[in-house]
Amino acid sequence: MSLLRSARFPAVILLVAAALGLIVANSPLGPAVDDAMHASVGLPGVFELTLSHWIKDGLLAIFFFVVAVELQYELTAGQLNSARKALQPAIAAAGGVLVPIAIYAAVSWGTEASPGWPIPTATDIAFALGVLAVFGRGLPPGLRVFLLALAILDDIVGIVFIAVLFTTGVDFGALAGAAVCAVVFGILSRQLDTRARVVVAIVLVLLAVATWVLVYRSGVHATIAGVVLGLAMAQRPALRVRHELEPWVNTVVLPLFAFSAALVVIPSVPPSDLSPAFWGVLVALPVGKIAGISVFGWISLRLAHRHGARPLAFADLLAAGALGGIGFTVSLLLAELAFSDAASLRDQATLGVLAGSVISLLLAAGLVSWRAWHHRRLATTASATA
Repeated sequence: MSLLRSARFPAVILLVAAALGLIVANSPLGPAVDDAMHASVGLPGVFELTLSHWIKDGLLAIFFFVVAVELQYELTAGQLNSARKALQPAIAAAGGVLVPIAIYAAVSWGTEASPGWPIPTATDIAFALGVLAVFGRGLPPGLRVFLLALAILDDIVGIVFIAVLFTTGVDFGALAGAAVCAVVFGILSRQLDTRARVVVAIVLVLLAVATWVLVYRSGVHATIAGVVLGLAMAQRPALRVRHELEPWVNTVVLPLFAFSAALVVIPSVPPSDLSPAFWGVLVALPVGKIAGISVFGWISLRLAHRHGARPLAFADLLAAGALGGIGFTVSLLLAELAFSDAASLRDQATLGVLAGSVISLLLAAGLVSWRAWHHRRLATTASATA
């Protein structure tokens, strides 16, 4: 089970699942699998979703719950529990959001692809930490902490985009009901350490399902329910639940989502005919993230130095920027939402996410390996002269 919680293994599974989805979509099995993904599943006449929506709206809410629990911990007891601690990654994260948006906007300006500007703003925590684990032996702990904080802040931005930009026709009655369920969920979660914990756990599951259904009915994207519940739950039981869910998220939830999101038929057109939705994401993820995170991170180095903190080297920020360009999970979701009514643009944006993330992954592997070698050499030199 420890393998399923490691940083390396889930990243490999995620990459394999996405590659498999792309291969299947472009094989003779493609049409049959696509039909299966659009088959209705649920209680007829009561609550039905397509299999694809169960994955993207249902299972992915569990992933966002896990992310929100980690966010809650970092904001209260971890690396972001004070403004000073959050300053450097926050400034770098701002650059990692603003510069990719600017690049995408420049590429897609005045075209039907322009609504896709949120797509290249995300960082995939699982992939980024997986690359760091594989190639980063010898890196200072501060870089991992910086990257984790950066990715979490990027996730906050992605969550805000999902909640604000892709919500239409809100049913405020259903949303109010979801809020009540979430509040009761949070209060009741404080009773999980009592003798009645089995009964409390059952009620919490029912409340979580009710919250998700009501958020879905309200018109707000259903994954937001996972965020709200993760932030509302008492920290100690939330961390235990996260620990239990982590292997399932790594081996079932994220691979299923990656597979379904990558079911894209590669268009048989010359590169010159590809949409700005493809080119904008392809450039904005690797180039925008590296430029934004490293330059804004360099600015934050000056501020951190003034406060007496020990800043990361600029070369380390380049490696962090490359890791930040691995958008994947949240970027794929944003592509689905941004072009929900334009299948061709959605598919090209998805291809852009996959290609841009792979380019970032390769760049990150090289830069992280170089920085890890540099820091190992410094450590060896220091120990030899001690």
